[in-house]
Amino acid sequence: STSTTPFTGTASTTKITTSGPTPSRSTSTTPVTETPFHETTTTRRTPSPPTESPTTTFTSSPGTATTSGPSSPTGTPPSVSTTTSGPTPSVSTPPTTTVGTEISTPTTTSATVTTPTTPPASTSPVSTTTAGTTPTESFTTTSGTTPSSSTTINATTTSTTFKTLPPGSTTGPTATSTAVTTTGSESFWLCNCTKAICIEDNIVQVIPVICDPPPKPTCSNGLSPVQVIDKDGCCWHWECDCYCTGWGDPHYMTFDGLYYSYQGNCTYVLVEEINKTVDNFGVYIDNYHCDTRDVVSCPRMLIVRHETQEVRLRTAQPNTLQVEVTVNNQLVALPYKKFGVHIYESGINRVVEIPELKMSLSYNGLSFAINLPYSLFGNNTQGQCGTCNNNTADDCMLPNGNIAGNCETMADHWQVVDPSKPQCSPGLVPTGSPSTTPTQPCKESSICELLLGSVFKPCHAFVQPEKYYAACVFDSCVLPNLDLECSSLQIYAATCADQGVCIDWRKHTNGVCSHECPPGKEYRACGPIKEMTCKSRGQNDTSTKQVEGCFCPNGTMLYDSGVDVCVKTCGCVGVDMIPREFGEKFTVDCQDCICLEGEHGIVCEPHVCEQKNVTCHGEGFYEVTEVNPKDSCCPLFTCKCNTSLCTAKAPKCSLGFEVHSYIPSGQCCPVYHCVPKGVCVHENAEFLPNSSVFVDKCQNCVCTNNVDISTQLNIISCERVPCNTYCQPGYELKPVQGECCGKCVQTKCIIRTADNSELILSPGDIKNDPHNNCTIYSCVDVHNQLIASTSEITCPAFNEESCKPGTISLLPNGCCKTCAPVDSQTPCSVRHRKDFIVRHGCRSVDRVDLTECEGSCGTVSLYSAEANSMDHSCSCCRETRTTEKHVVLKCPGGHSVSHKYIYVESCSCQDTVCERPRSSELQNNEENDKASALNRIKRAISLTSK
Repeated sequence: STSTTPFTGTASTTKITTSGPTPSRSTSTTPVTETPFHETTTTRRTPSPPTESPTTTFTSSPGTATTSGPSSPTGTPPSVSTTTSGPTPSVSTPPTTTVGTEISTPTTTSATVTTPTTPPASTSPVSTTTAGTTPTESFTTTSGTTPSSSTTINATTTSTTFKTLPPGSTTGPTATSTAVTTTGSESFWLCNCTKAICIEDNIVQVIPVICDPPPKPTCSNGLSPVQVIDKDGCCWHWECDCYCTGWGDPHYMTFDGLYYSYQGNCTYVLVEEINKTVDNFGVYIDNYHCDTRDVVSCPRMLIVRHETQEVRLRTAQPNTLQVEVTVNNQLVALPYKKFGVHIYESGINRVVEIPELKMSLSYNGLSFAINLPYSLFGNNTQGQCGTCNNNTADDCMLPNGNIAGNCETMADHWQVVDPSKPQCSPGLVPTGSPSTTPTQPCKESSICELLLGSVFKPCHAFVQPEKYYAACVFDSCVLPNLDLECSSLQIYAATCADQGVCIDWRKHTNGVCSHECPPGKEYRACGPIKEMTCKSRGQNDTSTKQVEGCFCPNGTMLYDSGVDVCVKTCGCVGVDMIPREFGEKFTVDCQDCICLEGEHGIVCEPHVCEQKNVTCHGEGFYEVTEVNPKDSCCPLFTCKCNTSLCTAKAPKCSLGFEVHSYIPSGQCCPVYHCVPKGVCVHENAEFLPNSSVFVDKCQNCVCTNNVDISTQLNIISCERVPCNTYCQPGYELKPVQGECCGKCVQTKCIIRTADNSELILSPGDIKNDPHNNCTIYSCVDVHNQLIASTSEITCPAFNEESCKPGTISLLPNGCCKTCAPVDSQTPCSVRHRKDFIVRHGCRSVDRVDLTECEGSCGTVSLYSAEANSMDHSCSCCRETRTTEKHVVLKCPGGHSVSHKYIYVESCSCQDTVCERPRSSELQNNEENDKASALNRIKRAISLTSK
């Protein structure tokens, strides 16, 4: 910046400051023509550097010129201050020099110089006015909207004339873009980077500044440098901006391009100033463990603080591109612009800009990027993004200024207090993070190979992919199921786009990294940073950078940055988010609206309805308001019928009758009466025609379609139930209580004989088989249950040889033989036979082996003289050893019982008492008893035959 002083010829001083590379400049002199003594205004412009230029205003009043151009920051000290980056450029002076000689009469000249407080971007034209009388010249310089100060300089000069010196002659000091003033001369900027040097004797030397392109440096972060205008506003130089990124789980690239991964799950400082020049400025990150093993972390939220505002960009759902934005803990809609902070959507990103700081931050839920200008933040950043000075050696700086051995250790020390994370304690020595190296060799995802392949090859010359590839491999191995490797490709593509190379990469991932757009939008890998809207379509967007995201289809544009609706023609969009054309009339929220071209856009007035009064008459009617299908804003008033309001109740009809009702025309309430149903009624039950009706068991009744005129009910027709009177032999027809017909009941036993003929016996009858006297059939009645039995008579062993001839005969049973034995006696022994065991009506299932003692024993009757009587010596064949055996008996009721019986093992003759002869009466009684016992045995035999 350069300040002007009064043209008094007094000495001034010059201050030169160099910092960073600046372009080489060549200086030449410009001929100045001699000005006659009448009012003349001359304006000269040269091209400005490739940035915005300040506004220049000329005012041609008598001897007045207003110029917008650079001057000193305060306007008071007569000095020159130039700040550049890099070595001081060389200065060359062309051989042609023009010297103007001013010959004047003493007058008073007043010069007012207004100087911006910040370095201007360029200079503006100068106006030199001369006249017969020396006018008052006024110089006013402004730059942007920055407040300026003004200095009024009064000098005593003379009327001026300019004289061109011969070529090759030089008077006064040599001028360059950096004002160099010797004792006895003053220099000042005119316009368009033109400098005027006042030499003694009112000689002014005018020198234009010519800028040579500076050499392009190499940035340590591998990105392209940017062009920055010098503080004098004439030339430009290169600078490496501060660009820090983070992505995945998470991986960091510092401002100077140092790559590292860090897995902490607390809240940390990404960027803060070392020397605080901005009130409450900082960027912070909130990480969380994004896998079930709590091994690796992912970014959850980015926090930007600036003065009184705190912006939070929070991932709505893990591992997605959904981001919520809050300012001072209040949810805001985008775009947001307040107190020097601008937040808006750019493709898939949410962007926070602070124009005063030329700072921007973008975040999409998976990755972030921070961009700071080197001119404002160079050598003045600290945190996990490192120190921005184009040198990676000090990027791992701790809060105390020391350099850590690695950035993973450094990152632990940048914790901040977060009430939501009580486990995090800033200031304590952090514990070592767990190892995230896979325990087994891992084959990286095929998606990572895209970074090194032909898809991203156009960007390899601008951004090296190796660090992003390493991050991708890390993510695919440690978290193979979260598709986090997509974030490495996404941040690399975003960095390439920031360098001017757009890569359409998602279509090469086989859908793994696809991005779905909402209805009405389409995905583009290379879309504008700020999508064109109806309001911005007339503006000239000079930005060449591109981003990926969801954009309006071709042929449409976004209605407004805050109204996410794509329109074909720019009309109006109301609260219903439906685009309208100019002149279109519509109704919304019961307002009649019209879309008008102009400031107000949509103009509405209340919707007018035609009211119709309705009066409801008659019982049961009431007034109701309904939605009008043709006009939802205007309700319909109608009369509705509600039968619950009627006083007449339906009567209760008798069986066979039902209530019928009808509503007379024009009425609401029904009229009731009972009518026949066309059914039969019996014992309080209704029967449909042709259905069976139970009257009693002895009749078959059915409901007919015939109607009884007196009762108006259908008639029931009945018929007597037919009975069966024949019964099979052994059965008799007997009446059954409660039944209409008798039932054939078995009254005799029916026995199937050996020759397959039937034998019918009444209960108590015993009868021999007609062809075999050894088989006996019997029939007994046990508890009203007839049981027929068949018994086989087992005869004792019979030997005809032991019989006297002619004495063989049948026993009374007609089955067994007997005879008079010969004299030889049969010794006492055990005899075996097989027979059924019968007890209490139960008998054995099979014949049982039974034993008995049989044989002759000696019997003697002798006279005893001593006793004078007969002595009797008797012996009988009796058992000497027995055992007890068990047999199962089957009973008539179907159940079984266990029975014990005696089995004779051996027999012998044993003494017994000899009885005296008894009287004939006793003998007869004994015979009767034997006959009775025989009958009992026969009955038992008949029971066992079953």
